[in-house]
Amino acid sequence: MTRHLCTLFVAFLALALPARAFETKATHAWVYDMTTNTVLLDKAGEDSVPPASMSKLMTIEMLFEAVQDGRVQMDTTFGVSAHAVSFTAAGGSTMYLQQGDRPTVQELIHGMIINSGNDACVVVAEGLEGSEPEFARKMTERGLALGLEQSTFANASGWPDPGQRMSMKDLGLLAVHIINTYPDLYTVFGQTEFNYKNRAPANANNRNPLLKLGIGADGLKTGHTEEAGFGLVGSVKQGERRIVFAVSGMASDKERAEEAERIASWAFRQFALKTVAKQGERLAEARVFMGEAATVGLVPAQDVRLLIPAASKAGLAAEVVYTGPIKAPVAKGATLAELVITMPDMPEHRIPLVAEADVPMGGFVTRLQTAIGHLQATYLGTAPAS
Repeated sequence: MTRHLCTLFVAFLALALPARAFETKATHAWVYDMTTNTVLLDKAGEDSVPPASMSKLMTIEMLFEAVQDGRVQMDTTFGVSAHAVSFTAAGGSTMYLQQGDRPTVQELIHGMIINSGNDACVVVAEGLEGSEPEFARKMTERGLALGLEQSTFANASGWPDPGQRMSMKDLGLLAVHIINTYPDLYTVFGQTEFNYKNRAPANANNRNPLLKLGIGADGLKTGHTEEAGFGLVGSVKQGERRIVFAVSGMASDKERAEEAERIASWAFRQFALKTVAKQGERLAEARVFMGEAATVGLVPAQDVRLLIPAASKAGLAAEVVYTGPIKAPVAKGATLAELVITMPDMPEHRIPLVAEADVPMGGFVTRLQTAIGHLQATYLGTAPAS
């Protein structure tokens, strides 16, 4: 069996210079296009850093999971401990809970997301696992199960602690998981106002600066501590595309707002969604050994859609790679090859290609001719017929 390469040339309109790399003021950043599963920017995105309140996304995810699997309902109530209330006096973000309150799960979801309530997070931790330390241990376990490789948790709220660490990539992947897994509950992230028992001042509502810009933003979470600086996990949807990004290390809330908007603008304006190959379109052929037909067409099983840098003009470099000849019989739809696409300043894409049609085993004459051809090639140096 031999590895085969078929070089293709795919061209698009547009082009003179490759898209310029985005320069961000964030010390750590990770930008991801959910529509095409493409990482657009990774600036120290795998470094484990203090996440501040952005780590509340893990607490929120665990409560969402409990709602989804039926352990709690939206009208389930939790008690409020002195430990939970202490966060209001400490000066952190709060939904203004008091001992004796019995907030519902629905109210706590709003308090965590819209008010960024540290008290709400502690109430959830104690309500689900009995204590915040045990909940934090479960948070770390849950994070690993979700593929968050640089995340450890010491508390439910993101309060400064040496054991509270996440990477921007992990925060971005967690956001993607929440959006995909809990679409109904996710809508709360786009809401701007919540005032539990009318206790909160007007400025205690959602701090996400993107929500009021009319650019399709619908989440997710801001964060700030002295150690972490100002950060944001954002999600913006425009047309068919959705981007998610996580940034940290900005110097002020103003810089955070400006940088978040710049990132969203760059991600949508500097990349265009293109269909580079259609489902069922023959891109190449593979030789078939002992088949009724000598070759089989190689086609994508679905449309191949990629992000193309909007300012790039050289087009794409594409190769079809397979190991052959393919031994008959061949079933239609069987994966036989890969379409490998490369372009400047973008990750390589490898797309499976499948058999265009069935190729049954050849009859006696076909097999005899193939055997004779093989013997000629082996003993006489004559290339077999293809």
